[in-house]
Amino acid sequence: MKEDYPLFVKWSSILDWILDRCEKFPRSVRFTIATRVSNYALDIVEGIIETIYCKDKIRKLDKLNLDIEKLRILFRICYKRKYISNKQYMFISGELNEAGKMIGGWKKSLKSS
Repeated sequence: MKEDYPLFVKWSSILDWILDRCEKFPRSVRFTIATRVSNYALDIVEGIIETIYCKDKIRKLDKLNLDIEKLRILFRICYKRKYISNKQYMFISGELNEAGKMIGGWKKSLKSS
C-alpha cells in the first residue's frame, strides 16, 4: 500500500542516501550532527507513513515540510564544514526540493477535493 505513494518511494531512496552519507561523516560528529540528520530523515519517513493513514493529512504534511526545511539547514552546515562534497550537497538539495514539491502537490490535491 505505501508503495502506491510516490512520496514514500522517493523518500525511501533519499533515506538510503542520507544514511549512507551519515555513516561516512567524521567520527567527531557522528554522535552530533550525523545523528541529528539521520533522526530527521527517519522522522520524515515515519511522518509519511502516518500521513498516509491519518485523517488530518494537511497538518501532518505541514510538519513534514518543516522537517525537510530543518534537513536543508543541517545539510548546508554539513557542506560548509566539508562533511559532504559540493556534488553531494547539490544532489541532496535537489532531492529535498523535489520531496518538498511532492508534499506541496499532495496538499494542493487535498485542498481541492
